[in-house]
Amino acid sequence: MSVEIKTSTDRPIKAIELMRLYRDVGWWENRNEHDIEQMLKREITVGAWEDDVLVGFARSISDGKFRAYVEDVVIQTEYQKLGIGKKLILQLLKELSHIDVISLFCEADLIPFYEKNQFKFSNSQVVMHRNASLTVMGNNE
Repeated sequence: MSVEIKTSTDRPIKAIELMRLYRDVGWWENRNEHDIEQMLKREITVGAWEDDVLVGFARSISDGKFRAYVEDVVIQTEYQKLGIGKKLILQLLKELSHIDVISLFCEADLIPFYEKNQFKFSNSQVVMHRNASLTVMGNNE
């Protein structure tokens, strides 16, 4: 198996290819092709390719100087545990080398993976989310 890691500037990623990856791992079934296409135009993305098949993906969101967040590191199920995630992260970090602070959110079982890939666990921060699809109840707080 020969997998190539390429930035989207070297090899563009199509929304339909990314949707296939998301579905393979059970992610983001409510996202549509148009919205994913818009996202791909705005962010630094890296793909893992076997021939013409996208088998891995990672992206970052950034202000371009001070902060960046790693998002959506996803590997097709049958390609997991082969080192592709590490290669994606290393390429993404290379693309973000000019950024002061790079952060990410992950499930607890992925902490060792990210620690091996230049990230440090921090329990000093609290993650808070607001889901825009939920109706906000009351504004008197």
